[in-house]
Amino acid sequence: MTTPRRRARHLVRRWWPVALAVPLGAAAGAGYAVVSHPSYAASAYVLVVPQNPGEAATATNFAQAYGRLAGQPQVLAVAAVETGHTRAQLESLVHGTTSPDAPMIEITGTGTRPQEAAQTADAVARSLVSFANTSSKDTSVRLVTLAPAAEPDKPTTPSAALDVAVGGAAGLLVGALVMMTRRRGEAAPPEAAEAVEAPVEPTTPATPRPRGEEPPAADRAGQADEAGRTGQAEETEKMEKTEKAEEAEEAEKVEEAEGQPGKAAAAKKSAEEPPAKEKAAAGSGR
Repeated sequence: MTTPRRRARHLVRRWWPVALAVPLGAAAGAGYAVVSHPSYAASAYVLVVPQNPGEAATATNFAQAYGRLAGQPQVLAVAAVETGHTRAQLESLVHGTTSPDAPMIEITGTGTRPQEAAQTADAVARSLVSFANTSSKDTSVRLVTLAPAAEPDKPTTPSAALDVAVGGAAGLLVGALVMMTRRRGEAAPPEAAEAVEAPVEPTTPATPRPRGEEPPAADRAGQADEAGRTGQAEETEKMEKTEKAEEAEEAEKVEEAEGQPGKAAAAKKSAEEPPAKEKAAAGSGR
């Protein structure tokens, strides 16, 4: 088998989970885009106008406050009657957005049809304007509808391109997880790794020393210690023999005085001659 074919087989064997999961994920995303119901979004704009000139900052602050009230029950209750939805449904279909540097409120409504989305946004915008203008004398600002909601031309969701991309990314993630699981399964268990013995380093045989060469310092020290112990043993033996001879002589003098010279002579002879065990040791040493 040629090298390119081997490489191709190796790549397929290694990366097949990713190669299989990515197309499946993209196909799933495309199927979701086809099956799911479309959703449309439309936005109406409300402007906060100060009653006294030079109070633009005050109008911006009130725009922030009224933008938070766009999804509150006191505003949605009136719009629910106009649109035919319940207040709970409007809470999930409408939300308000404000700008930090402009006294304007964007009210976005969603629906399954373009007309429904536009009607929902306009109804909430009118309800918010009516609710805010009831206290305009206290706040010194008024709300006016800047632009009504326009019917959208295409749905915001689903987006076929976005759904396919999300599905492909999910497939890539799943394929990578499968690859990691397979690699861990193919790896050797720790018991097998511990069972492998470490290589034994070969020992270098001792090189014989030439005759004329002096032994190492450690050998010389050992020989000196052995010679010292041998000399000490010999001196001890000589001292013991001398003491025995002196004792034998004293005993001989005492026996001569008492008239029994035989025992002293035998003791002196035994003191001069080494024991049988020492003779045997000396013979084996030779």
